[in-house]
Amino acid sequence: MKKFLIVFTLFTLQSFLSAFEIDAVAFNIRFDNPKDGENAWPNRKEMVGKWIESESPDVIGLQEALRHQINDIKKVATVYSEYGVGRDDGKSRGEHCTILYLKKRFTLDKKDCGTFWFSDTPEKIASKSWGNEIPRICTWARLIHKKTGKGFYLYNVHYDHQSQSSRIGASNLIIERISNRKQSNEPIILMGDFNAAEKNPAITVFKEEPLKLVDTFRVVKPDEKMVKTFHGFRGGSYMGGKIDHVFILPKTAKVRSAEIVRFNKDERYLSDHYPVRAKLSFATN
Repeated sequence: MKKFLIVFTLFTLQSFLSAFEIDAVAFNIRFDNPKDGENAWPNRKEMVGKWIESESPDVIGLQEALRHQINDIKKVATVYSEYGVGRDDGKSRGEHCTILYLKKRFTLDKKDCGTFWFSDTPEKIASKSWGNEIPRICTWARLIHKKTGKGFYLYNVHYDHQSQSSRIGASNLIIERISNRKQSNEPIILMGDFNAAEKNPAITVFKEEPLKLVDTFRVVKPDEKMVKTFHGFRGGSYMGGKIDHVFILPKTAKVRSAEIVRFNKDERYLSDHYPVRAKLSFATN
């Protein structure tokens, strides 16, 4: 038994020594709402695009992104390809949970990607049935690392802000989908705006069987209390709910660093949410 554990440990260590690294960001960009005044999208779009271009994370899960906002970002951050659809028509209408990925590093597995709606009929476009008054979605994709040929899954979500039953239903559906992914041994990232803090049952269920996901931020900062990610353009650090999350399967990934990104320029913030970021290592074996 002791010999087996030594061999297993060495195998696991070797897997991560030959790993490829992923810099992942979940980012609710706040939809283009003219009522936001000086914080409205026309006054933020250049800053958002330049921040993304400057930081160049490998993958970004956008929430609340309207089609023209995605276009605005990509005009500046030209190094990204995208995958995603509008929640209202399965094409371009309504908010998107678009996945941006560096096209020089990754390719999209076009046979293993999609969007599903949080409802009893998840393949039906714009469906809703769990108490949410507007459609809510998860956009997911299998991305392939060009250098190693290895794949991983990214699930990008935006939960309902009012209905707890919708949030619980969404989590149960996501657990089912992750558990039944085609390449069951490959790593996953689950990210987004969950509109649910860490002790909410819609979040704690991910940390239980069958997935036992890990909150990347808590790996690095288990005791941090100033974690509120929604700030309403006010900025600052606050005690309260961390509702934007990045989760991983710990057996297939290691957390190198994680943070709540409080970037601002002259007290002008990227969004009414702080982006959350995790730098990861994925095993290649």
